[in-house]
Amino acid sequence: MSIEGRVFSRYVPDFEKLIRFGFVQSKGKYRLEKLFHNGEFKAVITILQNGKIEGKVFDVINEDEFLPLRIENQEGGFVGEVRTEYENILTEIRESCFKRNLFIYPQANRICETIQNTFNDMPVFPWETDSGYGVFKNPESGKWYALIMNIDYSKIDKKRSGEIEVVNLKLDENEVSERLMQKGFYPAWHMNKKKWITLILDDTLSDKTVMECIKKSHAFTIKHKSGIV
Repeated sequence: MSIEGRVFSRYVPDFEKLIRFGFVQSKGKYRLEKLFHNGEFKAVITILQNGKIEGKVFDVINEDEFLPLRIENQEGGFVGEVRTEYENILTEIRESCFKRNLFIYPQANRICETIQNTFNDMPVFPWETDSGYGVFKNPESGKWYALIMNIDYSKIDKKRSGEIEVVNLKLDENEVSERLMQKGFYPAWHMNKKKWITLILDDTLSDKTVMECIKKSHAFTIKHKSGIV
């Protein structure tokens, strides 16, 4: 993951605050130039309307991009100092001009908001090592009905790679079999594949379809007079 991706993961920009911070808007882009490390380097940060952050660091004297900054095993010493100062600039921008989302991608955050509006439930994040794994559970029964997580695409499709967000849900076994024949549905990752299923949250599926499945999963957690279904 890039330096910018790491610093701004799960954050979205407030464009009015970017202007107040000093960004200049032009053609749908917000751009900031800032000298650092005693004026020897210049950071150029560009933020697009879709929230994507692009950053470059230039050696002021040579007017060349300082590429050692991007070499992961270049730690400590001069390069480490430059990287740390650049990350501090990015962190200041994040804290001044961005707000934090619970999840990384737009559909995951929309679904989270819809779950809150529908069931009045917010996710809990029980694992320190997997801090992006959000569990939704019925407070009356304590049972889970949804788990949103960020994983590598290869976990559910060996032909693809890259970070994605998915949701695991519980469905009737017959419906699990039927849904697996549809685009956007995968065998449940890390859960019982007969009763659970994984849905990708990259807008392949509509919010309506995802929520229809979440409501069915939630129904398994409801207490009835004869016990818990």
